[in-house]
Amino acid sequence: MEQIWAPWRLEYIQMEKEEGCILCEKPKQNSDAQNFILYRGDKNFVIMNKYPYNPGHLMVATYRHIATLEDLTTSELHEHFEIVSRGVRLLREVFKPQGFNIGINTGVVAGAGIADHFHTHIVPRWTGDTNFMAVAAETRVVSAALEETYHKLEGRLK
Repeated sequence: MEQIWAPWRLEYIQMEKEEGCILCEKPKQNSDAQNFILYRGDKNFVIMNKYPYNPGHLMVATYRHIATLEDLTTSELHEHFEIVSRGVRLLREVFKPQGFNIGINTGVVAGAGIADHFHTHIVPRWTGDTNFMAVAAETRVVSAALEETYHKLEGRLK
């Protein structure tokens, strides 16, 4: 079984959480580049994960504050997975990953960091993208800054 070691995410796990829901608050702000929002649909939007497992880690989220897949309306569901598909296509084109982890964590026990707001993760994967540094040195080598990744993807998710 392959494991993704992500000890750098400990900073996220241990940090004091902001009041409110970031997936509700960030889209209300007029700061898409600062908040790493790449795309706004009618019912869903795309935001880069600030604590990514890999460069290009995206999240597709509903604007509406709902917790589970079965809470989505038909139009939210259709748009959501259309955007997931377009996100995969864009990441494949720009970063040439060899695979993807696409996942929905529903509930805290399932690993949801933002358990009350439905979202889907798109994580590009490359052969060898986990290495000894994270395990042996508790250090992670991130090959691209969030801002650099944002600018490579900005305006291209249509």
